[in-house]
Amino acid sequence: MTTLHLMVGLPCSGKTTDAQKLENKYSALRLTPDEWHTRLGHDFGYNMTEVDEAIHNKRHDAVESLMWDIAARMLILGVDVILDFGFWTKKEREEFRFRANTLGVTLKIHYNDISKDELFERLRSRNAQKPEATFIIPKAKLEEWIKIFEPPSADELD
Repeated sequence: MTTLHLMVGLPCSGKTTDAQKLENKYSALRLTPDEWHTRLGHDFGYNMTEVDEAIHNKRHDAVESLMWDIAARMLILGVDVILDFGFWTKKEREEFRFRANTLGVTLKIHYNDISKDELFERLRSRNAQKPEATFIIPKAKLEEWIKIFEPPSADELD
């Protein structure tokens, strides 16, 4: 059966690396917003103002919406899709479970549970190396995001 895969976790938790492995394993379409942001010339970074962040967030919502349109069509055509969005809240995950059910496809959550210390170490490395299709994330921003992240429950993972 066709499957919608949701990559759940914070930045630097290894979601994209795992999504790339799943993409090959299942011959799936992988959709990663950071890749689109960087191709569009937008960068998150240390010197962002509130206005810059609001523009980023608006673009991010538009990118994810376009990605969903593509994902839904591919799922209908019988192609597995991997959404590398992070899905930080239970409400977001429930919404995509509903969408998967509506399309008649299976949903699988892949959760990258990484300790705060490991996240911060990976963030330091990422910011220093700035791999392709990524952008700088200030430590304070990751600390803020950690506070709002809702790890998936055991029932969500089944």
